[in-house]
Amino acid sequence: MIIVTQAGITPDALDRIVEHVEAAGMRTHLIRGEQRTVIGCIGDDALLADQGLRSLPGVEDVLPVLKPYKLASREFSAGRTTIALGDPSGTVIGGKDVVVIAGPCSVEGAEMLRETARAVQESGARMLRGGAFKPRSSPYAFQGLGIPALSMLAEVRRESGMPIVTEVLDPRHVELVAAHADVLQIGARNMQNFPLLTEVGKVHRPVLLKRGLSATISELLMAAEYIMAQGNGSVILCERGIRTYETATRNTLDVAAVPVLKRETHLPVIVDPSHAGGRADLVTPLALAGIAAGADGLIVEVHPDPVHARSDAEQTISFSAFAALMAGVSAVAAAVGRSAPAGQPAGQRTAA
Repeated sequence: MIIVTQAGITPDALDRIVEHVEAAGMRTHLIRGEQRTVIGCIGDDALLADQGLRSLPGVEDVLPVLKPYKLASREFSAGRTTIALGDPSGTVIGGKDVVVIAGPCSVEGAEMLRETARAVQESGARMLRGGAFKPRSSPYAFQGLGIPALSMLAEVRRESGMPIVTEVLDPRHVELVAAHADVLQIGARNMQNFPLLTEVGKVHRPVLLKRGLSATISELLMAAEYIMAQGNGSVILCERGIRTYETATRNTLDVAAVPVLKRETHLPVIVDPSHAGGRADLVTPLALAGIAAGADGLIVEVHPDPVHARSDAEQTISFSAFAALMAGVSAVAAAVGRSAPAGQPAGQRTAA
């Protein structure tokens, strides 16, 4: 439930309400607005049933939060959550700018990563993605370079200034990956890996949480709740398509999930058009659809030589295709009242 305080409540009165709630066995989360402070009460609401909250000095109203997710719910925030990455360019996810994350599915080597970073940055990408550890359906497929890839990512970040996004698969690796990356990605297969969600909730790194292959929106938000319940409120939700009976695409992009999530939660929402379509020719139209629907950003797979990419080659786009995509993103973002870095024609990029 949430407790709405009266306008102009004194700090002492606010402290007494918080102490009263916590003495009953609940945790509190303060949401400070311009006129009033809202106290989010986290835990079993039954503990407060007989506490006479409305009679406490400074309380204006007590309202139930009916959603099973509390910290992630729209009611638990005075406004939209924005996540600042702290890089030289001042990247903020969830603000007016549409933030594009781009790079290879898997880190295959230092030079290819460096070349990709230069190209996507010149076209307007603000963050670099690259998999060090890769979950693959086949045990014989390329699993990533592991720890050496983390060092490569960190080195390219130093050279380019671009924040790094990479996936963590194992609770035992969370601290290691967090030491090298700016954002920890939880992939679709691990959306309900609750021990992993708990561990990333304990570190001071933003988490990019992808929707599971067959997960409902409520289940995605409950997964975010696991992370936030550990104290990490910097969660970025990612719609990456869900598994349906359709076979023409790798997954079915749930475009409606973007505005639904915007209604249900204060957390930023991005779209992954690469995994949704599973085909390079579908990446741009799906990306533009996501931005038109209200997404705060995109995560796109880009490679110097997509045909020979060691993972997800079919859905990976080239540098020139990414530059064209960015030009479209800029136009659509402007049409819906957002902004995005303009893309450059491929011929205008400096040599990698």
